[in-house]
Amino acid sequence: MLKYWNNSEATREAIDPEGWMHTGDLAVMQQNGYVNIVGRTKDMISRGGEKIFPREVEDFLYTHPKVSDVQVIGVPSRKYGEEVMAWVKLKAGETATAQELQEYCKARIAYFMVPAYFKFTGSFPMTVTGKIQKFKMREISIKELGLRGAATIRTA
Repeated sequence: MLKYWNNSEATREAIDPEGWMHTGDLAVMQQNGYVNIVGRTKDMISRGGEKIFPREVEDFLYTHPKVSDVQVIGVPSRKYGEEVMAWVKLKAGETATAQELQEYCKARIAYFMVPAYFKFTGSFPMTVTGKIQKFKMREISIKELGLRGAATIRTA
C-alpha cells in the first residue's frame, strides 16, 4: 500500500518515511522474505517487565487435548502491573480445572507466561461480524475477579 485514498493525514500516521505501514500487528520476517503475524501490540501483556504476546500462550494452550478454543488477555495486578488470564472453551464432553491447565503450562512454558487465572466459557464476546472483543473480556474478567482499583490496563 502506498497511501490512503484522499487522506494524507492518515497516510502520515500509518506509513513511516521508509515506506513501512504501521498496523499494530507484530510480525517476524523470515529469511525468504515471508512475514508471519505473531500478535498485536495493543494485546501485549506486560507482567513485571516481561512482555507476553497472548498469541504465544494461546498457541501453546491449543496443544492441550481438552482445549477447543482459547483467548488470552491481560488483567490488572497490583504486584506485576498485569497478569495473564485465559478464557478457555473445552472440547465437547471434556472437563478440566484451572489447576490442571496451570500444571500443564508450568511443565512446558516460561513461568511468567503461565496464566494466573482461567475462565471456562462456552463463548467469547463477539462483534456482529464475528471478531472477538478482548476489551469486553477484560471488563468482564476485572468485574468477576474483583480487580477494580488494581493497576490500570494499557489500552494502546
